[in-house]
Amino acid sequence: MRIDRWGVLASRAWLLVLMGLFLLTGCSSRQEWALVWSDEFEYEGLPDSSRWSYDTLGNAYGWGNRELQCYTAQRDSNAWVSGGFLNITAHKERYKGFDYTSARLITKGKGDWLYGRVEVRAKVPGGRGIWPAIWMLPSDNAYGGWPHSGEIDIMEHVGFEPDSIFTTVHTGAFNHSIGTDVGAGVWMPTSETEFFVYGIEWYPDRIDFFIDETKVFTFENSGQGAAEWPFDQRFHLLMNVAVGGNWGGAHGIAEDICPATMVVDYVRVYNRGNL
Repeated sequence: MRIDRWGVLASRAWLLVLMGLFLLTGCSSRQEWALVWSDEFEYEGLPDSSRWSYDTLGNAYGWGNRELQCYTAQRDSNAWVSGGFLNITAHKERYKGFDYTSARLITKGKGDWLYGRVEVRAKVPGGRGIWPAIWMLPSDNAYGGWPHSGEIDIMEHVGFEPDSIFTTVHTGAFNHSIGTDVGAGVWMPTSETEFFVYGIEWYPDRIDFFIDETKVFTFENSGQGAAEWPFDQRFHLLMNVAVGGNWGGAHGIAEDICPATMVVDYVRVYNRGNL
């Protein structure tokens, strides 16, 4: 979600692995994990400031993806908790020189983790030109700027492919800018109408990606160093709804997509003592 995704479109043959959610299983027992951080959204109002911050620093340059939205801070029309759910909403409106507004929430400095299990139960918005994501970035950039310190895309959805969800990792050796990023596309025709739990289990030797109880992709530590495995450092969580961009807007933007809301039921992070 960080940098130009045009290369992904040119090489999607590897990415779209059409599979039913019944094909792969293998989620670890919940009893093995201890909850260390969560937001159940059992309150009303703006997102809890002890858990979430707003990322707005990339508005000036389109977040490296030529995105069209202005991410706002503490604006209830873009991020609001009500009825037990967090709503992240993109609107078509003129605001500070932009034609769209939205929100990008991050846990950096309030939730940073090395290894563990991350779960987000969410329902994604649809419409040509919309681009919601649940993902992770390094908190310290120990190996340098993107992509060298890594990126973990737990869930991405582009509205022009309404039946698919994507999981991807990016590193110095594996990233779309050089045509080597790795991941999986999962056929999910009800992702825009139903809630699913999007998650990872992150270990020193691999990252397993799950949708509900189904393992859909594994990225393994090759042992070849940080260029291939920078995932031995702390990462934080991001959730956002982008509009347009080189990937999200590759087929244009429908006039009727807004308001477009990603609805989040909960976020839970677990750890185990032996990690």
